[in-house]
Amino acid sequence: MLEAHLASNREGIMASEQLTIQNDQEHGDIVIAPEVLEIIIGIAASKVEGVYGMRGNFTSTISEALGRQSHGKGIVLGTDEDDQLVVDIYTYLSYGVSVPKVAMEIQEKVSQQVLYMTGLALSQVNVHVVAIVPEKIASSSIESFLDDEEEEAANEE
Repeated sequence: MLEAHLASNREGIMASEQLTIQNDQEHGDIVIAPEVLEIIIGIAASKVEGVYGMRGNFTSTISEALGRQSHGKGIVLGTDEDDQLVVDIYTYLSYGVSVPKVAMEIQEKVSQQVLYMTGLALSQVNVHVVAIVPEKIASSSIESFLDDEEEEAANEE
């Protein structure tokens, strides 16, 4: 049986913190960095049909502009009051999709993939739809559309 031990704070799991999965066998501990979980979750969520992209921050936007893909963007890890793992996913959906259907599929796919790849069961998978991307936005203007959304969110905080 796998058991997860995790230290966190109200803002979520910090990059320097480790997720330790203790195995009952005598082989020792398995330690997973939170960034690994963010990548697993980001890839699983982005593969759901109807997901246009994940909400990022300034750093991930710059990285993508340089040709690097940031799979951990739009993912916030944390714990609930029982120290169970909780994930918040911030995503953009394509226009015309059923928002509840896509959100439920994201929850299902993310939970399944994290369980399969790490043996960890997520307590909650919260999906935050932050924008719907219209079909006819030209690819050159989509970056400015997403940047405007990120700037508005930063100003709200």
